[in-house]
Amino acid sequence: MLRSQSTDFDRHTVSGNMNKIPVSDITPKNTKEVETYDLYAKREHIYVKFYKGIFKNFRIISGAMMLVLFYGSPWLQWNDHQAILFDLPNRQFHVFNATFWPQDFMLLSGLLIILTFILFVVTVFAGRLWCGYACPQFVWTWLFIWAERVTEGDRNQRMKQDKKPMTKALFLRKTAKHSIWFLLALSTALAFVGYFTPIRELTPSFLNFDLGPWEFWWIGFIAVATYGNAGWLREQVCIYMCPYARFQSVMFDSDTLIISYDEKRGENRGKRSRKTDQKAAGLGDCIDCYHCVNVCPTGIDIRDGLQIECVACGACVDACDDIMTRIGYDKGLIKYTTENQLNGGETKIIRPKLMAYTIIVTAMIGYFGYIIFERIPIEVDVHRDRNQLFIEVSDQIIENIYTLKVANKSNMDLVYTISVSGIEGIKLITHPTLAVKAGKLIDYPIQIQASTDEISKRNTNILIKVMAISAPQIQSEIESRFIAPAF
Repeated sequence: MLRSQSTDFDRHTVSGNMNKIPVSDITPKNTKEVETYDLYAKREHIYVKFYKGIFKNFRIISGAMMLVLFYGSPWLQWNDHQAILFDLPNRQFHVFNATFWPQDFMLLSGLLIILTFILFVVTVFAGRLWCGYACPQFVWTWLFIWAERVTEGDRNQRMKQDKKPMTKALFLRKTAKHSIWFLLALSTALAFVGYFTPIRELTPSFLNFDLGPWEFWWIGFIAVATYGNAGWLREQVCIYMCPYARFQSVMFDSDTLIISYDEKRGENRGKRSRKTDQKAAGLGDCIDCYHCVNVCPTGIDIRDGLQIECVACGACVDACDDIMTRIGYDKGLIKYTTENQLNGGETKIIRPKLMAYTIIVTAMIGYFGYIIFERIPIEVDVHRDRNQLFIEVSDQIIENIYTLKVANKSNMDLVYTISVSGIEGIKLITHPTLAVKAGKLIDYPIQIQASTDEISKRNTNILIKVMAISAPQIQSEIESRFIAPAF
């Protein structure tokens, strides 16, 4: 059928008996009328204005606590070793009194899952408080913005300077800014690597330019990443790189705490003098001063509604409250609120989604704590000698050789006693005690003998037990096989 229609179309077209479809030429006569769009919008530098306020104080306190923990934790000592040290060459991870090994990787996975669900709980209840008050990207970004302000001046001064040609004074200001940025990035990198290489050894080596290749590489990499992310990319990391802003809407509900502009109270916007009759002029409380925009680290206008770029830092709340106080209006034109509250309803704190996340997190924390509390700091493994299945010591005695691997995962030197069971009269020929230093793994060859009178089959399961003499609660049992000749 399609082929027949095509044939008819061709025939009529050739014969000229078919009416033509009307066509209009829409090509612009003037090429200047053509509009082009870039697939990628070039970043416009955001000049953040200095401000004061209660939420800024909260953020300074939380940021200072994070910086103290980050920079100070590597310097803490615990039982003659660094309190928090991820010793990759020795495959040991020290966290105060506990030492974790690669075999404990599932514990790390469990911890990360718990932290993720805690973030879900916080997000459902209070929105993106993590982004605004604790996220390392923004803690360091605000630190770099502070360095920018103390060297180049506040927002208006920086904007004017950047529009002018480079002068000697401006060059010195920018050099000072980048010098502070560089020192902050370098100290961040040094502290970060200090969690993997003992900081008390790393710092003198760094100052004496005596670093190993890996330390040199990672200090350089982290320094460049910090300098670029906090100094240049800033809000681009949050807007384009971080996935949190994308999936937060799944967790938000009408009772989630968000920063919002009260449109009913603020509109219509407009500038006015103190003598202006607000109602007569048909104006709302928003004076359209743009202070909320000028202090925003991501450069958005919160009056346009909730946006994925908003990190809930509260800067716009502080700026707006300051302006409202100055002109004699009530605070709260921009505030932390919920969608239900904005619509005149009541906020429900206890709700199904929040309760579900809370119950899950509580159960996970309880189970994780139980595992950590019941964790025995010993790892035992055993391997049979594959070169010789068994040795016939005599007509009635069969001997098997094993390699016993004992890892002392505690922070103290221990002496272990070794025992074997599973066959009547089975005995350990090798010395039954073994000393293992803290955090060390030892391969210990052992010989086990059994009588043929007590062996009824070729393969018999046996149980090898390793127990610390000074701490009997530190013990582990492992099964193996005792091989004898066929009877």
